Amino acid sequence: MLERILLSFFQKTTMRVLHYSLFFLALTSCATKKYTKANLLPKGIKSATEEVYDVSDGQKNLLRKKEMIFTKNGRIKSSKTVDSGGNLLQTTEKKLWFTVERYPGKDSYYCKTRWKLNQRERISCYTQKQYKQDESIYHYNKNGSIDKIVDNFDTFNTRQFHYKNDELFKIIITGQDNKVIDELSIECILKDEKGTCLKQTRTSTKSNKTEEILITPKYN
Repeated sequence: MLERILLSFFQKTTMRVLHYSLFFLALTSCATKKYTKANLLPKGIKSATEEVYDVSDGQKNLLRKKEMIFTKNGRIKSSKTVDSGGNLLQTTEKKLWFTVERYPGKDSYYCKTRWKLNQRERISCYTQKQYKQDESIYHYNKNGSIDKIVDNFDTFNTRQFHYKNDELFKIIITGQDNKVIDELSIECILKDEKGTCLKQTRTSTKSNKTEEILITPKYN
């Protein structure tokens, strides 16, 4: 009788441990920081269009246009990016366990986010044949904004994000030797009543080139 009781106890304990282990693994596999917080956007954004222009020699030329649809919790549900001629560059679609990135004329990427300790995420992208295509480590501040992004596959460069009065004003790009490769000076020119930066400029100290970013949000 005692053996049965002990066996039942150990079975139940084992099941509880297994249940919580699987629950923890699920959280660490699919947990992602909110895009809105990471990019200093307010709550309640339903969708947004982002246009990036090259500003040089007194002219402004469209480089790419990205349309984003958000989930209720501030993550990107789907997106579509085109070039200046309207040609498709990329689409993304959020699934339960991963995000699919599709590109014309090449294999799709399947990107999985794994939550790590100390406010970090590892985002890894593979083809369907399990060939790794990209991997980055995102470090976040306590308020959810990006602290730095470390490329862990291609360039191995690090982008360090600097803020002043809760606004992004500088991005410093360093190599593996920690030497500065470039520095982007960032200025928000125009905001709406909810605090979204509608017009932003980013100027490179290395090339002295300036990009202008226009955001058109739609709120719930």
